[in-house]
Amino acid sequence: MSVVYDAGVLIAADRDERRVWAEHRARLEAGVVPVTTAPVVAQVSRSDRQVPLRRFLRGCEVVPFAPGQAHEVGALLGSAGTHDVVDAHLVVEAAARSAVVLTSDTADLRRLSDRGPTPVVVGPA
Repeated sequence: MSVVYDAGVLIAADRDERRVWAEHRARLEAGVVPVTTAPVVAQVSRSDRQVPLRRFLRGCEVVPFAPGQAHEVGALLGSAGTHDVVDAHLVVEAAARSAVVLTSDTADLRRLSDRGPTPVVVGPA
């Protein structure tokens, strides 16, 4: 099962939360490479001293916000009546990969998912 990490997962990893690290390690050992997006990384990256965050990200695929996604992300925001471009981009990426989104913000991401053309599973981080 493919998985996409939202900011809450990365923040927990940066705080060295054991459960998040253990689940991440289990995914990697099972051959599952978690995905996150460059905008999500930008939300949580504050200094080059965030060693746990950088180490955690070495096990992830970090995908960019591609110019061709701009209209799809904007349409999703309009449909959901929300404004968080980073969250909408994450849902678009998860839908394209048929992935589960892990987040600490399930309500907002479920709202986006429910309005998208391809709903995704959103679960707690």
